[in-house]
Amino acid sequence: MKKYILFDHDGVLVETEQWYYRANQRALAPFGIQLPRDAYLVNMSNGVTTWKVARDAGVPEREIDRARVLRDQYYQEYLASEDIEINGVLETLDILASDYRMGIITTSKLSDFALIHENRSILDYMAFVITRQDYEQAKPHPEPYLKGLQRFGVSAAEAVAVEDSARGLKSAVAAGIDCIAVANEFTVSHDMSKAVAKVDLFTDLPLAINTLKTTE
Repeated sequence: MKKYILFDHDGVLVETEQWYYRANQRALAPFGIQLPRDAYLVNMSNGVTTWKVARDAGVPEREIDRARVLRDQYYQEYLASEDIEINGVLETLDILASDYRMGIITTSKLSDFALIHENRSILDYMAFVITRQDYEQAKPHPEPYLKGLQRFGVSAAEAVAVEDSARGLKSAVAAGIDCIAVANEFTVSHDMSKAVAKVDLFTDLPLAINTLKTTE
């Protein structure tokens, strides 16, 4: 019986992925490195970082360190100024909260996460949040989702994950958790075929999860 939901964050609860991509683009531009969206999405699905692209292009580590600082600044500028809301998130979480305990499993840094949620109520529905500082191996490794199961003290069979990217889906599946894929225009090219269900909108989740429960 599914009683717990583990949500990805970026692209599922807030629309931030395109802005992170643009921040990476800006950080690489001074080195003459282009970062085509298709290539970025392939790297993203496999957990390959922007900085590997820079290293492969021969950029020295000290320059990469400077570029990383700039990327983080650019990203926070976007987070503070752009519309990153996803319609229906709070209303849907309110519905789900009556039947499920919920947590967030994200690759976001704590500083970015805190900025995003300064004036939002999403965290009111969450039992915990696991950010990038809380684990060693990032998605697509299963460690982030295994940490989530440990926090709840439950088995994988009792939980469902909600993801929008292949990287996150691989992580959840490797942890043994059924995963529902939420459509996202930015990651539309990702292979989400291992998801147990797919929904077009976040507001479709209650029905999808209930349907999953009845087929167990």
